[in-house]
Amino acid sequence: MLERPNAEEYIKLIFDNFFELHGDRKYGDDKSIIGGIGFLDKIPVTIIGIQKGKNLKENMERNFGSPYPEGYRKSLRLIKEAEKFNRPVICFINTSGAYCGVEAEERGQGEAIARNLFEIARVKVPIISIIIGEGGSGGAIALACGDKVWALENSVYSILSPEGFASILLKDSSKAKEVAEIMGITSYDLLNKGIIEKIITEPSGGAQNDIKSVVKELKSSLIVEINNLKSLDINDLLEKRYNRYRKFFN
Repeated sequence: MLERPNAEEYIKLIFDNFFELHGDRKYGDDKSIIGGIGFLDKIPVTIIGIQKGKNLKENMERNFGSPYPEGYRKSLRLIKEAEKFNRPVICFINTSGAYCGVEAEERGQGEAIARNLFEIARVKVPIISIIIGEGGSGGAIALACGDKVWALENSVYSILSPEGFASILLKDSSKAKEVAEIMGITSYDLLNKGIIEKIITEPSGGAQNDIKSVVKELKSSLIVEINNLKSLDINDLLEKRYNRYRKFFN
């Protein structure tokens, strides 16, 4: 997984004049989430990405892509700012889950994730989320609750890891492979179930073998979809977003 392109790589290749913003204005700056503003083919947008490192040193700095509460609060600050200036939001997700240490719980991890879900449900700008590697648990859902959710072909998206699933239900983490098939965590499983709307194809061996082709498809798809969503009346946009998630409870 270390070879796969991370959020920062996609941001640099897709967007022009990206300017990173820092901090949640309450506690600090979580380096596992990068966010800021830039241009998508001359369209001003807000970009947020859950960032993993390429080696041990980078992963330690980025907390292995497991955000703290201040990371989710930084994300929400940027999303609310995007709403104020009528900028669409694009999120890149790559996390095994939110950080579950004591300090994260002390700083309100559960509330931070829940607040994101609550606020994003009604934010008055288009939001597109893309799973670029791992999409694990509430840590991923906190930024994957917008109008459209896409996934790279070789990415996964689930409520928890297959190992965790097997440990809880079967009391045997070695059965992860068997439960992974039951869970349906692949991009094709997710598309068939209506959990995502689009798969971004990858070259043989993964996106790292030809990132330019992946970026080309992703950028062109984003331009088309952002323009489509921007053309909707805001009440229609919010209703479609509501119905997208409501269908999972029927």
